[in-house]
Amino acid sequence: MRVVLDTNVLISAIFFSGPPSGILSAWIDDEFELVVSTDILEEYRATASRIAERFPAVGVGPVLDRIALHALLVDPVRLPDDACTDRDDIKFLECAVAARAAYVISGDRALLRVSGYEGIEVVTPRRFLDEHSKR
Repeated sequence: MRVVLDTNVLISAIFFSGPPSGILSAWIDDEFELVVSTDILEEYRATASRIAERFPAVGVGPVLDRIALHALLVDPVRLPDDACTDRDDIKFLECAVAARAAYVISGDRALLRVSGYEGIEVVTPRRFLDEHSKR
């Protein structure tokens, strides 16, 4: 099963406990295939670097390196501007459509509202864990 993680989920997974960290652990344990695009990787790195300044004890490099090495990198498809009300979030849908991913995991309301687009479910971290993880 292919999955795209919104940046808010990945950042929460790295810096805090809770469902997002369970999702990151599930990926590390090969429970699903993580899919990214170059734009998503860049956003992950930029956001993690910014947050890491407030949490210097947290090592973000190993997680980001693992994603860069082991996630499936795809060229996103271009979707119409109205596919999502927040143009900054459309990159996650574009990646998911290109990879034929089953899920985008996000807490973002704009993305959650477009669940079902091209057959892709957009779900919260808690819902994903409840329905698809061994955790």
